[in-house]
Amino acid sequence: MMEPFESTVDVTSETYRRQREGMLDLVAQVRSLEARVRAASAKARPKFDARQQILPRERVARLLDHGAPFLELATLAGYRQDEDDPDKTIPGGGSIIGIGYVSGVRCIIVASDSGITAAARPGGQKAVRAQHIALQSRLPLINLVESGGANLRDYQMEHFVYGGEMFYNMARLSAAGVPVISTVHGNCTAGGAYIPGMSDYVIMVRGRGKAFLAGPPLVKAATGEDADEQSLGGAEMHATISGLAEYLAEDDADAIRLTREVMASLDWGRSVAEPGHADEPLYDPDELCGVVPLDYRRPYDMREVAARIADGSRWSDFKPLYGADMVCLRAKVGGYACGFIGNNGPITPNGATKCAQFIQLCCQTNTPLVFLQNTTGYVVGTDPEQGGMIKHGSKMIQAVSNATVPRITFNIGASFGAGNYGMCGRAYKPHFLFAWPNARMNVMGGEQAATTMSIVVEASMKRRGMEMDPGMLAAMKQEIVDLFNRQEDALYATARGLDDGIIDPRDTRRVLTYVLSICAEAAGRSMHPNTFGVARL
Repeated sequence: MMEPFESTVDVTSETYRRQREGMLDLVAQVRSLEARVRAASAKARPKFDARQQILPRERVARLLDHGAPFLELATLAGYRQDEDDPDKTIPGGGSIIGIGYVSGVRCIIVASDSGITAAARPGGQKAVRAQHIALQSRLPLINLVESGGANLRDYQMEHFVYGGEMFYNMARLSAAGVPVISTVHGNCTAGGAYIPGMSDYVIMVRGRGKAFLAGPPLVKAATGEDADEQSLGGAEMHATISGLAEYLAEDDADAIRLTREVMASLDWGRSVAEPGHADEPLYDPDELCGVVPLDYRRPYDMREVAARIADGSRWSDFKPLYGADMVCLRAKVGGYACGFIGNNGPITPNGATKCAQFIQLCCQTNTPLVFLQNTTGYVVGTDPEQGGMIKHGSKMIQAVSNATVPRITFNIGASFGAGNYGMCGRAYKPHFLFAWPNARMNVMGGEQAATTMSIVVEASMKRRGMEMDPGMLAAMKQEIVDLFNRQEDALYATARGLDDGIIDPRDTRRVLTYVLSICAEAAGRSMHPNTFGVARL
């Protein structure tokens, strides 16, 4: 039996206390922003009550199986994209997405948070990301829809063009055999009308649910016709005349009931790979907040993180004496086997080679990969270049790109430069990607960027026989530092959909166990695809 890891962290030390307090302050900031979103949505209660509707978050709560886990994703997408003032911004993109159980079936849910007026782009990005997860993880997709379409005063042409991917993905889901259910609680206007149109099953609420390619104002402008909403696209019309809706609900609660019944009636396969016995870590996951320094430049052993995630705090340490900057561990989390890949500093040629080999070995045994990012990138300099840094770094990126097993990434510190690529950043399409609130991501640090530019500018001026004014040089450097620093923190990244949400470090084991079970379920599911999405005939 493998011996458990013996931690060297002193949980009574001043350093631990200071790091823990700093991390908890960041967690509190994230939770405060999430609470602001919920509070903003809840302010619409009088309006919803007057319309005899249920608030969006309550719709989601009623849809989900009581007591079953629900993992909400991208909670702070759109942060400061609606309002630049950090004290006034309402992130979330006006939508709620997450993975939970409906009638015993694990599903991904996309719900319009129509209690909030939000920037359209982040909400669309969240919906597309949910569709990618549904397709990759073979999860039924449930849309709870209430959208008036784009705000024409904020129209941007590229949003319209890229927005088409949402409907493309729905067609792909249907063709792949993944059920798509849409429950229409309010308006589905213009492009939004294709959400029920591209779905396999549609429930609409009588008197409230509507779907039309053009609402009465646009019909009047385009054709001169005076049309009323119910005749043009009301729920009863679609249930009795157009055939868009399969089910007509009397109110929001009835619509949620019907949605659960439809999901139950599909008898969606429940063959889940059962995990083995799972021992709790020897070290409390609560300690993660004090184990990791808030400053990514301060070194620590990534094994201290793994010891608070892995079952029994035990693992097989792959090549521990070779490429020590890369930590590669075979372990179990929640009973599910996985391979941890973590950074103990910048990535060296030997570290990159070791990582590439470990990835291939995990693919050989069908073992999911878990990336724990904390690196400033690949090492630079004459010795690393002569040692084949480009060649060996490319091997690592090749292995990450072509891995045949699920890949799950956590940014728990720095994710800089090509290290972001090699450690399975967003562009490399990990199955899930989460960040801790101390995470930082950039092409390089602001100081390095500023120093690089100052050297280039000074050399250029010198070639022309000129000297750079020290004051101008200092101002330029500070401008670059500020530009980079503004874009590297966790809130900036999550606002732009570059992760699937910021999580509390103490929840890492729970979240990882949950998403590993999702990946195991997807791998064990038999699909029955066809060559076309199910059309509404």
